Amino acid sequence: MKIFKNRLVINMFAALLFFTAALYAQEKKKVTIEWRYSPEAASITQLPSVQWLSDSKAMIYDSKKSGDNKFVYLLDPSTLQSKPVLDLEKALSNLKTFLGDKSPQRLMPPSNFDKNGEKAVYIFEGDIFLLTLKDASFQRLTDTKEEEKNVSFSPDGNLLAYIRANNIYIYNLQDKKEKALTTDGTETLLNGTLDWVYWEEVFGRKDIAYWWSGDSKSLAYLQTDESDVSLIYYSDFKPAVPNVIKQRYPKTGGKNPVVKLGIAEIDNAKTTWVDFSNHKYEYIIRVNWLPDSKQIAVQTMNRWQDHLSLHFADRSTGKIKLILEETDPGWVNVSDDLQFMKGGKEFLWVSERSGYAHIYRYSSDGTLINQVTKGDWAVVASGGSAFWVRKAICGFDDKNQIIYFTGQQKTATEKYLYKIKFDGTGMQQISKEEGTHAVNFSPDSKYYFDTYSNIKTPPVLSLYKNDGTLIKQLGSYDAEKLNALDLQRPEQFTIPARDGFPLPAELMKPKDFDPNKKYPLIVYVYGGPSAPQVLNRWRPSVYYDQVLLDNGFLVAIIDPRIAAAISKKLENLISGQVGADVELNDLVDGVKWFKKQSYIDPDRVGVWGWSGGGTFTLNALTGSKEFKAGIAVAAVSDWRFYDSKFGESVMKTPEMNPEGYEKTSMVKRAKNLHGRLMIVHGTYDDNVHIQNAYAFMDELIKANIMFDLMIYPMRQHGISDRPAQIHLYNKMLEFWKNNL
Repeated sequence: MKIFKNRLVINMFAALLFFTAALYAQEKKKVTIEWRYSPEAASITQLPSVQWLSDSKAMIYDSKKSGDNKFVYLLDPSTLQSKPVLDLEKALSNLKTFLGDKSPQRLMPPSNFDKNGEKAVYIFEGDIFLLTLKDASFQRLTDTKEEEKNVSFSPDGNLLAYIRANNIYIYNLQDKKEKALTTDGTETLLNGTLDWVYWEEVFGRKDIAYWWSGDSKSLAYLQTDESDVSLIYYSDFKPAVPNVIKQRYPKTGGKNPVVKLGIAEIDNAKTTWVDFSNHKYEYIIRVNWLPDSKQIAVQTMNRWQDHLSLHFADRSTGKIKLILEETDPGWVNVSDDLQFMKGGKEFLWVSERSGYAHIYRYSSDGTLINQVTKGDWAVVASGGSAFWVRKAICGFDDKNQIIYFTGQQKTATEKYLYKIKFDGTGMQQISKEEGTHAVNFSPDSKYYFDTYSNIKTPPVLSLYKNDGTLIKQLGSYDAEKLNALDLQRPEQFTIPARDGFPLPAELMKPKDFDPNKKYPLIVYVYGGPSAPQVLNRWRPSVYYDQVLLDNGFLVAIIDPRIAAAISKKLENLISGQVGADVELNDLVDGVKWFKKQSYIDPDRVGVWGWSGGGTFTLNALTGSKEFKAGIAVAAVSDWRFYDSKFGESVMKTPEMNPEGYEKTSMVKRAKNLHGRLMIVHGTYDDNVHIQNAYAFMDELIKANIMFDLMIYPMRQHGISDRPAQIHLYNKMLEFWKNNL
């Protein structure tokens, strides 16, 4: 009997252990700010990177497979055959013979492959290295005091072009000789590389300033003279006598860089300048070679940015021919949607002339053949380096006369792939899953990669045929790690503005949400023209939002109508007055709606945003009394302090629009601040200069208004290093706890 009792106790104890372990296994992991910026968090949504080659095979980089040397492999979509093409350990070992302890721990994807995917170029320690994938060996091509950058293969794979000391160089891979295409580069005369305002505003944070001809015999390039552009200085905090960094930055109303376009022949290094003597312009915004390599398409824009001209320039003479013009009562948006078809006899073009972005088909002489897409909806970019650079046309099939593009016919909060005939008939939606599809077509337009997500599903990368047939899933999120998190998802809806306009909105509630409680609400805003934040796609910011939920807050997003990316008509509502009543009225209407909900404490509502969202936060706190507190990160406080390209597109110059600049100056309105404000800025913000924060702070000081301040030494616009991100988001959490 005693033995039986002992066994019973043991069994009961074992069952208790099993039950406890099961409960423990079901416990969800709490999200913390420190975890949010950890490698583990990044790994959950990490996908392979893909690059199409000219033969429509694809180079795949999948770091999750690094252990078995499948980190880099070549995929043939027509056969689905894949093969490893690089011995990663051998390549890194070989690189170490050149760089020693300075050799990287990991080999990141290169910026450029040759046409066959046999060679790749890298820049290490400012010098160019050529990697032969087959034998995993590196060659050092340059060893100079000056750094090289912007290296790329010619289309035939025999040459490299790159920039050194603001000059363009060519390296012949066959005879291993270098040649300078330009020799007049100086600190302020830039050949083949961009100044800050072109890099940021025109080309979307890509240093794109030269273009290979299809026959590999010529380079078109921009030459930029920024000698008259105003100088900005940044003082470091080290060494004892701090270093000072200089930047050329054109302010609204100030002098812009002077840019011209040259065409350099590779064999003799002779440049022919494109002749604009009979055409005045302020900006050269796009350059494209025509398929025959005999002409280049050049898009220019006037300073007020309400008039765009498309020219074709002759390669041998530089003479130009005007092909078409675009005008807009507000400003013309920059687009990458010029696509040549039928060997250059026709081209596709995207225009917002109807108020909505749509595709138009032209003959090469500029004669309109037909409008391809139509309706009260817009074709839109599905991805890219920056939201302000637009590219909706993904590919086309000359033989079957089909165009592939991304658009938002269904709703402005989702993006899908569509196809349509050249003549505008037979439009069909190809994408199936509800959400956002970022599409990348092969050069022959037979296949595409689709990175799909929605508010509940992190990104998934798949390969498809052009008719939407799934070929293979190449990467997905880590479901096990994601499911282990105690993570809520947002709900999306619309809120009626005072005139009935449906404002896109989003709300996150905690898992134990109690509708009978009164919660403080934190509203995130951005609010820039056609820069929606309420989208049916995965956003990593849900991790931080979860931290806020766990600390007792509800989290919301509201898009004013000008930000919803619905139409150019809505964007143009802020012409001459960005940061005034149009956006603010929508935000106030949205917040008032939230305050009427039984579960919101109307006396504890906060607002915050970054960059344009920081400006919007200042607008909200000085133009309304709806908010108890707000955080403005890297905010523009007066458009006189911002760059000419963006600032003047919406506001024109201070001389043209003095009333608009006065009305939208947050500095002028600082004395009206209502609610507690925390200002956040990096001292090396080369986008929104810290003078914006200083000017606003100075007015608060004059008015004896208390505020909080967090300055990040020598951080730029993104305050993006891990320690600073962890510190900033903890600081914001502390601020919300203290003030809401």
